Amino acid sequence: MKTFINLIKREFRLFWSNSVLRLLFIGAPLLYGILFGYVYKKGKVTDLNIIVVDEDNTPLSNRLIDMLNDTEVLNVITVKPQGSGLKKAMIAYDGQALVSIPDRFEADVLQNRSPEINVDINLANILTANYASRAIQVVLGTLNAGMEMEALKKKGTPEFAAIDKYEAFKTNYVRLYNRSSNYMSFLWPGMLATIVQQVLLLALALSFAQEYERSTFKTELLAQTRSPLQAILVKCIPYWLMIIPIWLFFLVLQHWFRVPLAPEQTATNLLLAALFVASASLLGILVSILIPNQLKATEILMVVATPSFVVSGFTWPLSQMPRWIAYIADVIPLTHFLQGYRILLTQQGTLADIQRPLLALAILTAVFGSCAYVALRIKIKRALKAN
Repeated sequence: MKTFINLIKREFRLFWSNSVLRLLFIGAPLLYGILFGYVYKKGKVTDLNIIVVDEDNTPLSNRLIDMLNDTEVLNVITVKPQGSGLKKAMIAYDGQALVSIPDRFEADVLQNRSPEINVDINLANILTANYASRAIQVVLGTLNAGMEMEALKKKGTPEFAAIDKYEAFKTNYVRLYNRSSNYMSFLWPGMLATIVQQVLLLALALSFAQEYERSTFKTELLAQTRSPLQAILVKCIPYWLMIIPIWLFFLVLQHWFRVPLAPEQTATNLLLAALFVASASLLGILVSILIPNQLKATEILMVVATPSFVVSGFTWPLSQMPRWIAYIADVIPLTHFLQGYRILLTQQGTLADIQRPLLALAILTAVFGSCAYVALRIKIKRALKAN
């Protein structure tokens, strides 16, 4: 036990002596956690600039413009009398949509000629385009139905009959879980988990690789222990201890940014997080054992870590990806952690609901750990034989 503790102290000294690693492992989660939190703090998109071309300039067209401007999502940045120079205006005003009201719009409506309003959506950004499109549809649909009901009432149709004409049946929409469609609650927790995996992989990529490069694997590490299991634990435990305050800091940030929590699932969250940290750490250890070069080991794990969020199925469903990409995603710990975390945090699930992600993380932990043990055992035997 004394030897084990001395080796743990040695790992801490190696960590603190590397200023780049220290900044990466501690600074990156703290900095990015705060930075991304303030990026998505607003949670929803509002005041999207739209341009209106009003060739009619009548009370009805002005009413439509006021309705567009009264919505939380839209902001009528400018109204043009004609459709010239619209492409430059869309770029200059960062316009997300263009609403064109034709000439004689009010007159055609009053004479039942069914005029057409053209809406051009800027799809350069899919997120803002969807928000703008939905808001414009609601405004135009509301105005259209309201005018039809007013016309029927002027003809003597009772109000309830006019409403029934446009509501043959009623539809109730119930928003489950993330009711406000808050982007902060949806995206930010997943990005924090991605940061944790990235720093774990990059930090542990250096664990054995730096021993090989400095020639301390034989002279210092093997001089104190020849047990592969003990050596792996010695490399992992310091980072497992240091990740605890980072997770606690993320918990504080969740309170600060008012991201919903599930305190009744604390134990389940801890189990999920522990398996995630263990599997990611052992993946980094395995690569570090196999690749005796710090730069190459880091590059390999960067290849794994960089696309992990994209292929995890968190923002784009795995069912819509080719199967070979889904198979790759299954080997990355982040994929299963985000699946379980979404169920626990957003869908308010229980331990029984995340059995598959937990089992997948447990299998990855066992596979990476076993491979690392065998690889290190071979390395130790070769080193002792060479001596």
